[in-house]
Amino acid sequence: MSDETPVLDAVYALAASPAFATDGICFAAANTGVFRSQDGGHTWRYALDSLSLQSPLPTSAVAVSPTFTADHSVFAGSAGGVLRSSDGGDTWQVSMLPPPPPMALAFAISPRFAEDGVLLVGTMEDGVFRSGDRGLHWSRWNFGLLDLHILAMAITTTYAEDETLLVGTESGIFRSTNGGRAWREVEFPIEYAPVLSVALSPQYASDGTIFAGTEDHGLFVSQDRGKTWRRLAEGLIAGPVNGLVLAPDFPHHPYVLAMLDSALLVSRDGGQSWGAWEAPLPDNVAGLSAVLAPLGLEPGAPLLLGRMEGGVLRI
Repeated sequence: MSDETPVLDAVYALAASPAFATDGICFAAANTGVFRSQDGGHTWRYALDSLSLQSPLPTSAVAVSPTFTADHSVFAGSAGGVLRSSDGGDTWQVSMLPPPPPMALAFAISPRFAEDGVLLVGTMEDGVFRSGDRGLHWSRWNFGLLDLHILAMAITTTYAEDETLLVGTESGIFRSTNGGRAWREVEFPIEYAPVLSVALSPQYASDGTIFAGTEDHGLFVSQDRGKTWRRLAEGLIAGPVNGLVLAPDFPHHPYVLAMLDSALLVSRDGGQSWGAWEAPLPDNVAGLSAVLAPLGLEPGAPLLLGRMEGGVLRI
């Protein structure tokens, strides 16, 4: 690569250390590569110097291990492969996905990653791939997955027991209850609706709550594992719902954040009523593409917002 260090261009995904409150570490997957912040998202530095690339490597997904503070594992998705770091993003290795080269768009990591080493990646046109050895080797796991264009992934907090995953696709939602070995379509009220974002209640095993944000038809919630759905914020949310965040202790604190193209809406009652996020956005902000709430959704907590125009806003 030239002597010029890549700048933080269009941002597609964000991830943070579980110990963000004390270490301030977070990552951004961008059109120009992976970037890391060690001061809570105030400043960012290019993180792929160790690969000695000849040109910028676009990355479209990023995730950290649930036990990042112990294993320092970070993963980033690119065209044809997954970048892996075991030292917090200082150095990286590349694990290729089976050909033809797919574009990795979203990750789901087992809550017991330290013990089982399981992570899955959703791709643009080739479905889901699974690794059981911390991202070193990958296999396609697409049986029953009728739509291979994965836009979002969600994994239960009790995955080690129930092996439940959901993916949002160009045509709706699919669920696996055996760790991704087989998939079934979830009935959805809108036929052939691209689902851009999916969020599961941390208590999904008992409350069965799923939130799904669509490209053209707003936001939906199911409280019976996808058997029935109702639309939320109708008349308020009309365009794409690019991101969803639930409070980490939902439904004890039933907070839900929806990121639209140019607005942030928050509900404090599980989706019944909505208002603007407490911290205002700068004027004329558009192209919001990623959202991260590293300290939860309590009033006053910081939010990091990726932008298609480039850069990360901290509000």
